[in-house]
Parts: sequence; C-alpha cells; structure tokens
Amino acid sequence: MDAEEVAAECGTFGNRCRDFRAGALNEKFLLKMAATGTLRSVRRTFCAAHSSWTSRGLATVIPKVSQVDNSSDFLGKVPHRKHPGICNLKTVKLPPELVKAACSLVAESSVRNLENKSKAFINYLWSRKRPLEAADLCRKAQELEQKLRGTRMAAPQEGELTSLDEEDETKLQRMVLKALRRTSYHWEALEYTNELSFVYMVARMDGVFAAVCRAFHEIQKRVPEFQPSTLLDFGSGTGAVSWAAHSMWGKTLKEYMNIDSSAPMLALAEKLMKGLSEDQNLHFPGVYFRQFLPVSPKVKFDLVVSAFSLNELTSYSHRVETVQALWRKTDGFLVLVENGTKEGHQMLMEARDVVLKGMDKVVHDPREARVFAPCPHHLPCPRLSRDHPVPCNFVQMYRPLPFSWNPPQKEEKFFYLIVRRGTGESEEAWPRITQSVLCRPRHVHLHLCCADGHLQHCVITSRRHGRDLYRCARTSSWGDRFPVSNPESQLPLEAEAACEGEDRDENENQH
Repeated sequence: MDAEEVAAECGTFGNRCRDFRAGALNEKFLLKMAATGTLRSVRRTFCAAHSSWTSRGLATVIPKVSQVDNSSDFLGKVPHRKHPGICNLKTVKLPPELVKAACSLVAESSVRNLENKSKAFINYLWSRKRPLEAADLCRKAQELEQKLRGTRMAAPQEGELTSLDEEDETKLQRMVLKALRRTSYHWEALEYTNELSFVYMVARMDGVFAAVCRAFHEIQKRVPEFQPSTLLDFGSGTGAVSWAAHSMWGKTLKEYMNIDSSAPMLALAEKLMKGLSEDQNLHFPGVYFRQFLPVSPKVKFDLVVSAFSLNELTSYSHRVETVQALWRKTDGFLVLVENGTKEGHQMLMEARDVVLKGMDKVVHDPREARVFAPCPHHLPCPRLSRDHPVPCNFVQMYRPLPFSWNPPQKEEKFFYLIVRRGTGESEEAWPRITQSVLCRPRHVHLHLCCADGHLQHCVITSRRHGRDLYRCARTSSWGDRFPVSNPESQLPLEAEAACEGEDRDENENQH
C-alpha cells in the first residue's frame, strides 16, 4: 500500500469515527482495518477513542418520550425558562425583620467563639445518623462474638474445637463490647440549652428557612388555589418554618402552631418573633408556642411541617408514631424536610411508606395519601438499592445571616417529601430531574426519575424531540420537573449521538 492509499484510508477512518459517534459504525470497515497491517497504530488510536466515547459520549435515551402536545399550548405565552415544570427558586433571602432580630441577639450575646462553635455544630448535624435499633445492635454483637471466638479457639485436630474457660469467656465478652463501641454509631439525644439553642440559630436558621421555602414554593406554584389558614410545625426550633410560611401565605394564614420539646428553643423563637419592636408584640399575629402536640385527632391543620426533626427521635417505632400523628392532623399537605444525606433520605422514605401503606390502625380521614413531591410515583425509590444506595437530594441557594464568617451566598443540600390528602384530581406524572443538567452542543443530558419507578439518562435534541422540549431542557435545572409524558412502563434503550457537531444554531443559543 503506497502513501496515497494510506492517506486515503486515514481520511476514510476519520469519517468513520464521526459516523461511529453518530451511531452508524460500519462493521466491514472495522474488519478491513483490523486486517491491514500498515494501519495498526491507527487502529490503536481508534480503540482508545472507542473506549472514551463509550463511557462518555453515548448515553441511554428515551426514544419514545413524547413532548406535551403543542396543540394544547402547554407553554402559552410563558417563555421556555419559565415552563410549567420549573420548581426551583432563585437565591432565597431571609425577611429583614428576622435578620435584624438575629443580629441584635448576637450583638448582645455573651457566647464566646461563636464562629467555631457554629461551624462545628453544622458538621455534627450533617454527619449525624439515626439511632441504632436494639435488634440490629444484638445481631452485630453476635457476629462480632462469633468472629472473635473463632480466632481465639484452638484446634488441636482438624475439625475439633476446644471450648473456652470462664476467664477466656469474660475476656471475650469484654473484647466484643469494646469492638461494638468502636464500630457502632453512638447516638445521643440533643438537649437544647440556652447556649446550644443560640448556636443552632446562628448555624442553621437560614439554611432551614431556605429549604422550607423551596418546598413551599412548589406547593404554591403547582396548586395556586391552596390557601392555608392553619399551620402546624413539629420541632419548630427557631420558628423558621413560620417565617417561611408567612412569606408565602401571610394573607391567609391565621394560626401558626409551633411545637418543640425544648423550652429554651421556644423562648428564643419568641424573641425572634418579637424582634426589635418596642411594644414587644409578635411580628405577625396568630403565633403560638407549645411543647406537646394537640391530643385530639379532630384538631387538624391545612399545612403540617416537620423540618430537620425526625432524627431527634429515639427509635424507628418513635418515628413511626410521630409520622402517623402528624398525618392524622394533616388536612391538606404534610411537608417533611431532612438533610440531603443517606440518613435523611432513608428516614423520609420510611415516613413515606408509613403514610402510603396506612400503618395507622385507626383511620380518622378516609381520603387516601398521594405523594405530591418530589417522587413522581409511589414505587420504591430506585436510588435505595441494596448494593449501592445513593442519597436523593436537592440544592437551594440562599443568602445567610450577615455575620463576618459567612460568605455572601451559601447552598443548602436537603431532601424533602410532600404528601397530600387525596382529592381525586389527576396530576401530570412528569419525571423529576435528579442531577445537574449537562448542556452540550445541540443536545442536553438529563437524569430523570420517571413515573415507572426507574432512573433514566436521556439525551434531548431539537431534531428528535422538538424545539420546545429542547429549549425547556436547556433552561431546566436540578430538582425541576421535566414536562414530558411517557405512557410505556418499560422502554427500550438505544444509543444516540452525544455530539452532533461543534456548531450551534444561533437561535438555539438564546436560552
């Protein structure tokens, strides 16, 4: 083969590489390349490119995903960046009155080293796990005992094991207890004293406000007719939930019931609510502070919230009883918010099962429970696999309290669950975007949790899925709902090009 033929083959090879990225690889050409000894180096380059494209370029698509019919004018006069699936908020700001009250309390406080204490407390709360159940602890102790016993027992003959004497048994038990303490998470109940309550306000009040605002915003946008008049906040802490609810539905809310077992925390929340007012009146009326839930099941609230409180309960059975009690008192929406960790995600999935499966023996309200957000289905969470569980979480940007150690903006990573009393109304089962949206030339990568209970990695292009859906994809972000419908539960997988060229249409860049 002369130089011209080699150059021609190399040129053809470049074209074939582009064809491969478009999903149209010619197998005969591969065989010809493999049989050509003079092009072995080119073949090695091709194999390396093949491996890279396989892991990075190609992606699973939803070939039968269908855009909401344009004939129904689902966008109307709304721009693509505000399509019906948008749920995220821009940077959240705390109410000025709350900021002034918090800064005033910090200026008057005698707590030393507040910066380090608040940062350490944030790290502690983020790494906190659920209390270990007694049955799990016993099982773990038995496994450790069997392992240690096997290493200490001598075997003079094959298949024969000698027994341990009383002294060795005592040593073995001590070793088991020591190993159990070293390898098991030691959960302790937090006692919110005056100082710890103050540190919690400095460290977490702004993040709690941002996460709850994000959850409330989705209810307000998707169900604008929902105008609550009563609110119950379990584990109210500094009262951030009441402030967030007032910012959303202040015109209709008449009662804010704050429940917290800590008297110092309730006193601090009341100080924040009074703020700098000279007459010491609350910033908005109808706010009540209690240490216990109302006993009567007939007392219901339009909106029931528990934000970052379930992990303060001592056991799984205690969490089940609390979730059941909160659901009994829910007349409209139940909103649960926890840290965006594996523990927070699993706790809320436990709570979802408690509500959906109707584990409460006494039924006080015949209306069925329906998951409103973020899950588009009532099936088991696809991220909670036994082999490799991955937390499902979302992010909300906010402006923290204006202390010297805080940056101008921070982000709150959290997971939330909204359950609604069934009304018989049908809602769109649009998938939820579970990761950051990757915008690439002429295509967009989306990771979706779909209504069939499966995770899908799809590639949206204007040519395949339509201009409107493509523009909606480019303007969506992590946590939004994607306005597509897919009637089939099991969808075939096929490869689509991850790159269709470096040139972009000028009109497609205006997003």
